[in-house]
Amino acid sequence: MLLRSASGPCLHGRLSSNVRRRSSHRMTINAPNVFVKEIGTARGRGGYASRAHVAGELVESCPVLLFSGAFASVPAEVRQILFNWGVLTDGPNCHCLALGYGSMYNHENPSNMRYAADPLARTLNFFAIRDIALGEELTVNYNSLGGGHESQSDSWFVGHGVHHVAGARPKGDA
Repeated sequence: MLLRSASGPCLHGRLSSNVRRRSSHRMTINAPNVFVKEIGTARGRGGYASRAHVAGELVESCPVLLFSGAFASVPAEVRQILFNWGVLTDGPNCHCLALGYGSMYNHENPSNMRYAADPLARTLNFFAIRDIALGEELTVNYNSLGGGHESQSDSWFVGHGVHHVAGARPKGDA
């Protein structure tokens, strides 16, 4: 497994209007309006809106760490929070870890956010699909490889060995 730095074969694409490059190695990112809380269920911690968001609004822009090499070589706990950067960017096969709150968002189908990669800025951007209320849990759809908010199945959980807990809603399960 290789962790990619600011350059490497996993990168290509366009710069987001929400992230501004100040130099070749420095960027500014607006702080998200998100907080993490544990709600005492098998679902675990999740990200919640610290203010209301309107449909189409950027909720968070997360810098990413890129991983190349065999996905199976990544520890199982980390594989569960990686995004498929290669699919998102139509680029080489690699994955990314979203910094900020991006890897804390639980699953819902349909979710209230979608995500899109910005390869030049090396960010994963999360957008509200619909209006989101203050205090509402922020969710993404783990089954939609391209970052969409709906999918026909919830096969991600079976593929990652995540099992349902009787009487509780497992972390990431809809």
